[in-house]
Amino acid sequence: MPFVTSNGSQVHYAVEGSGPLVILLHGLLSNAKSWKRWGFVDALADSYSVASVDSLGHGLSDKPSDETLYGLEARSSGVVAVMDDLGFERAHVLGYSMGGWLSVGVAKYHPHRLSSLIVGGWDIVHGVEAARSSPNDSSSSFKDQIAAARVAAPAMVKWVTAEIEPGLCACWDALADLRDAREAVVNAGVPVLLWSGRDDLNHESMKTFATAERLEFLSTAGDHASAIWQHGGECSNGVRTFLDTHRD
Repeated sequence: MPFVTSNGSQVHYAVEGSGPLVILLHGLLSNAKSWKRWGFVDALADSYSVASVDSLGHGLSDKPSDETLYGLEARSSGVVAVMDDLGFERAHVLGYSMGGWLSVGVAKYHPHRLSSLIVGGWDIVHGVEAARSSPNDSSSSFKDQIAAARVAAPAMVKWVTAEIEPGLCACWDALADLRDAREAVVNAGVPVLLWSGRDDLNHESMKTFATAERLEFLSTAGDHASAIWQHGGECSNGVRTFLDTHRD
């Protein structure tokens, strides 16, 4: 199992296939294995080297409690460290939800390392705030989110212990950093695809942003969760079409 060191922490990734590099970045409380389960790895690995990365605090990667390690610049350097470890100068970077936020960080801090950028389930302008169920919903702390997940999807968070929770809280808090996100995406200098489920609360704002900035947009079935869990085939097909169109 390959690991790479970034900012003193071990970051785990799995890789399959051969060809141009595609890096897959998962959302909060998920892990690298999810991309295989959702069909993305198998949909791409016949023509691409597909690296699924365990984000810091998740999966087999280290889970430090130091909140400074979860900032966008530090986390994006971990993605670049995976590229370096695999010997690639550039990669197509795909992120979903928190992974979308992180993919924007790669565009912000390391645009020269991108072949293309795919941002799924993440409102570039409003971030987490856009996903609130109503303007008056104040349940935006990590403790609120983890409590809700323990009720709605206990299997998803059974691995979250009291020792791990501070790092995940730092992950959540870091998502508030949206500084220069719009400029990073618009000025990335590579093909950009925004992607959202049609029932996701982010869908219309993401579509509006894509239209205004003349970026490609992929609209698939499902809400924020089910778009990728239940309709992964539709999503991976759309991603594959985009990548094949902009293949190096």
